[in-house]
Amino acid sequence: MNEPIYQRIEDSAHFRELVEKRQRFAGILSLIILVIYISFILLIAFAPGWLGAPIGPDTSVTRGIPIGMGIIIISFVMTGIYVWRANKEFDRLNNAVLREVKAL
Repeated sequence: MNEPIYQRIEDSAHFRELVEKRQRFAGILSLIILVIYISFILLIAFAPGWLGAPIGPDTSVTRGIPIGMGIIIISFVMTGIYVWRANKEFDRLNNAVLREVKAL
């Protein structure tokens, strides 16, 4: 019963554009986060002394604490960037697909 609707959606140029843009964007953001996390793990593995060194002479806060907090903040920022673009561009494309399919 719904097969023709699914086929119309898959045949839609807007749908193909949506899938391509969303996959490319998600892939780029995922790659950025992956590089950041792997870099941090490599830093822990190969430079623990540098990472464990205090930030200043009068503090017990090590370099690893702000770097770790920065990674967490970057993750939130990347999520926000994805949501912002999804609400702006991806929702517009999704609505175009729906309008196109309903018009047929």
